[in-house]
Amino acid sequence: METFKTIADTSLLGGHTALDFVNTVDSRGERWGPDFLTSFGDLVGWALRLGLLDPSERNLLLEHAADSPALAGAKLEDAKNLREALHRIFSAEARETHCDQNDLDQLSEFFRRAALQRRLEYGKGGVTWSDASAMSMTAIADRIAALAVDLLISRQQRRPVRVCQGRNCGWLFLDQSRGGHRRWCSDKTCGSAARVRKFRAERVD
Repeated sequence: METFKTIADTSLLGGHTALDFVNTVDSRGERWGPDFLTSFGDLVGWALRLGLLDPSERNLLLEHAADSPALAGAKLEDAKNLREALHRIFSAEARETHCDQNDLDQLSEFFRRAALQRRLEYGKGGVTWSDASAMSMTAIADRIAALAVDLLISRQQRRPVRVCQGRNCGWLFLDQSRGGHRRWCSDKTCGSAARVRKFRAERVD
């Protein structure tokens, strides 16, 4: 019997929350999809898994979604639009080309809203950002945008973003490999499949 993945089954291979968000589409290669975010509840569940929400915030957002399903659907689409803008922005980095200013403007709008919900606090590790409690259904996308901006502007201090070269993949990941030439989101999946195809092709030749 064929099994279908859900948002709870998705691998977290991006090395950063913003990239894992982009990777909530199963394939970005020769084909696109399926999309694992099929409901606002999927978005909330994913955010809880990634630590973007705590359980009380999760419960509150699900209550809001149940009370206003049409609005929840609209906010899910807004989050997906942000996701696609992030895909284009970080894919451009991987190709070492300029990203589109319209995508940066869209990210800026989300970030400005996120910034209004942040304040500086002193903790064990020093001064850090702290998010206000998630009261709005825009909170998840806003928090992702803030993390994406941090990643984007730290380009000179971090490892590069790569695009997985696996067939029908195209996931994004931070290249943390020693040599800096990682090709696959996962060596066990896309990397292994590529080696099998190469081996079979060589046998045919």
